[in-house]
Amino acid sequence: MRRVVPILAVFLLIGVADAQKFKYVGVKKCKTCHKKEKIGNQYGKWLESPHAKAFESLKSDTAKKVAAQLGIDDPTKSERCLRCHTTGFGEGGYDLNASAEHNAKFEGVQCEACHGPGSAYRKLKVMKGIAAGKLDPNDYGLIYPKEEDCRRCHTPEDNPFYKEFNFDEFFEKIAHPVPEKKEG
Repeated sequence: MRRVVPILAVFLLIGVADAQKFKYVGVKKCKTCHKKEKIGNQYGKWLESPHAKAFESLKSDTAKKVAAQLGIDDPTKSERCLRCHTTGFGEGGYDLNASAEHNAKFEGVQCEACHGPGSAYRKLKVMKGIAAGKLDPNDYGLIYPKEEDCRRCHTPEDNPFYKEFNFDEFFEKIAHPVPEKKEG
């Protein structure tokens, strides 16, 4: 019986740790607040970006042709393509074994692909606390992307569509800050 208790405690701790992991929620949850002009309409800016169309680009004739040359039957079903053209691939977001309904929530390079799974930080109270400096974004899974985050996908390795990546230039193109509040 003595051995059962420590083993059971380990399994319970693992279960608690799993329950505390941040989960992907999909862009529609972000859109709720981030489509408002007064906070910068980040959702609208994203919609206009190539990131929003990343999954759709896999359906193009060009993508299909290049995929065939690489021995890929369908780029919309290839891990090699999906890991960069979807959000949360293999981490609770887009999943080849999930339903089409589930996966539709994670098509394209969405907010959480750059900012981390949003289950904990998506709440208005949390976002306000982070913005006010009262809460640590790391405690809620919120990431402020750095160059190495972008280079997980923007890399010449295994990427026949690679274009020279200049982080500062590209980051400026997709910038979507919250406007500073005007005093007065």
